[in-house]
Amino acid sequence: MSTPRKHGILPYQRIKALIAEGVIYAERPIDDRQIQPASLDLRLGTKAYRLISSFLPERPHAFEPQLNWLDMFRDLIMYELDLTGGAILEKGHVYLIPLQEQVRLPKHVRGRTNPKSSTGRLDIFTRVITELNVGFDDIRPGYHGPLYLEVVPRSFTIRVQPGLSLNQLRLISGRPQVSDTQLRRIHRTVPLLYTNSEPTVRNRPIASRELRIDQGLFLRVDLQGDPGSPTPVIGYRAKKNSHVIDLSKISYYSASDYWEAIPRQPDATLLLEPEEFYILVSKERIQVPPEYAAEMVAYEAACGELRTHYAGFFDPGFGFGNRTRKGTQVVLEVRPHDVPFLIHDGQTFFKVLYEKMSAPPTHLYGSALGSSYYAQGLTLSKHFKW
Repeated sequence: MSTPRKHGILPYQRIKALIAEGVIYAERPIDDRQIQPASLDLRLGTKAYRLISSFLPERPHAFEPQLNWLDMFRDLIMYELDLTGGAILEKGHVYLIPLQEQVRLPKHVRGRTNPKSSTGRLDIFTRVITELNVGFDDIRPGYHGPLYLEVVPRSFTIRVQPGLSLNQLRLISGRPQVSDTQLRRIHRTVPLLYTNSEPTVRNRPIASRELRIDQGLFLRVDLQGDPGSPTPVIGYRAKKNSHVIDLSKISYYSASDYWEAIPRQPDATLLLEPEEFYILVSKERIQVPPEYAAEMVAYEAACGELRTHYAGFFDPGFGFGNRTRKGTQVVLEVRPHDVPFLIHDGQTFFKVLYEKMSAPPTHLYGSALGSSYYAQGLTLSKHFKW
């Protein structure tokens, strides 16, 4: 294994060591299955609190320093739920759940959290809150204390229980972001993007001159679908009225009970309706080499009131190492706000940042780790079957 970099995302083996050292700890032992190539799955605790509303997490000066979050915002709590035997989280309601994991971060290590892929594909809005912090999903260097998860089911009512993982933690040292110049250099050596448009050229890397790079790598949306199908499906729209989804059940629910398939339109466009939730897919296939991790970033400022993703982490090895099919398409979780959006096939739709690993992980993303989406195309969450 190469010498670890001072700056970078901490890999599988380092996360495992930090757990052994008590930097990340929990009352119930952390399972090896929670450890991913560049992140750690965080587990729900035994209680949930139904809140009147969401909030800004900054601690007001009027509050006493010895108070924890639950003391500070007690007036927001409507009631408490016991998750021990499983509990229902209603669509459109705000919940706060203490997580099982806590941290004692070193002063040179910070954390960043993100929903897991299945969480995003179910339109479950989540973000992590820490005490004495002004923002969501960022854990400051040297933080000691508990982690709380805000959960808002948007499209479906869900059933959860302790031990389920809705989000994941990535640990970072220094400034690991790969520059635009470095991205082009990497692509010439190990291609980062492949075409997915024609069966005969599906393993052809995107030409360097065709890459769109500006503080990250831009990708496009696919509204053509499988060129070999006479009636290709280009996406799915969540149905407004459906039954509860138990998140512990895998390949259990009939997709047609919860989703409406969207066929390709003759002009390869799609009108996105306000506050509807869509699953779409990228035009390109992406590859993340073992020495790097990647993350989808918000593109709302450029697109207006349109959110193109909820879950954003790509682990080392995503789309990498398959000899017959290079790269993997990116699934997009899309929700327009306020106004309808007409989108066209091939439009620039989102951006991916690449970051250096502090060392290559000993385990890569893929079937050996039980990764659910390592060979995905247009794919719903793992809870559905056809």
